[in-house]
Amino acid sequence: MKIAGIALSSPDKRLFPGVKVSKEDLAFHYECVAFRMLPGLKKRLVSLVRCPDGVEEPCFFQRHGGKGMSDAVARLAVREKSGEEDEYLHIDDLPGVIAAVQLSTLEFHIWGSRIDRLDAPDRLVFDLDPDESLDFTAVRSAAFVVRERLSDLGLETVPLLTGGKGIHVIAPLVRRRDWRDVKDFARGFATRLSREDPARFLAEASKEKREGRVFIDWLRNDRSATAIAPYSTRAKPGAPVATPVSWSELETVPAANVFGLKDIRERVKKTDPWEQSRTWRQSVTASMLNAVTEGGD
Repeated sequence: MKIAGIALSSPDKRLFPGVKVSKEDLAFHYECVAFRMLPGLKKRLVSLVRCPDGVEEPCFFQRHGGKGMSDAVARLAVREKSGEEDEYLHIDDLPGVIAAVQLSTLEFHIWGSRIDRLDAPDRLVFDLDPDESLDFTAVRSAAFVVRERLSDLGLETVPLLTGGKGIHVIAPLVRRRDWRDVKDFARGFATRLSREDPARFLAEASKEKREGRVFIDWLRNDRSATAIAPYSTRAKPGAPVATPVSWSELETVPAANVFGLKDIRERVKKTDPWEQSRTWRQSVTASMLNAVTEGGD
């Protein structure tokens, strides 16, 4: 069978056996959400989580081209810090997404910049990653604190349910700053918040120190770092989907993995919860950087 012109071999192969989701089901999911997903996916370098034998078997992470990769998935030669070049992947249309599904891709992870200006980020992401002892209420509460503090500094945000246990708090940016400035701001913000509320927040990626707290993962704000793409499935039991929500909706959402394929088909028929953010024109300013660094107000 073909979807978006891409042939699917073994379309009835179960990629999520527990909920009986096949390769065909997954392809239809992306066909359904393409009009919402592609604006945030296209013209970005992408890393794929591929699970050739389904979610219950070993998976692997792929960000470079290689044998067997369809020409529908685009490539870009990128110069590394070492000075050498390597070939990275990006997906700009539905055929590219379906070609990745044909290779049993269960997750799409995106860079924070577009391929025309890789050193100019257009999004700031804080991944709120809770200690295993915390319930979702604690994560949700932490997200609202992060939202409020960023708003106080002048940055408006949108929330993404990751499909796992956490929430991404995302600030869309105009491309005025380079990665160094955005990373410095993210680090400074997370560090300052963890110092002001050490019982709730941690700015270090340490499992041992995380007990009872939420790690504000600011490390996703770097040139080659990635974050899960909105509307991507997750390689987890139940085939949960990383789902954009509004802040008002987040107040009552019971978990970060609550939405599955059927739920998303109904959600995309309604107003985009991030629609308003498409018109925001904001950036990390010098005063914001000063406010989150040592000696800032």
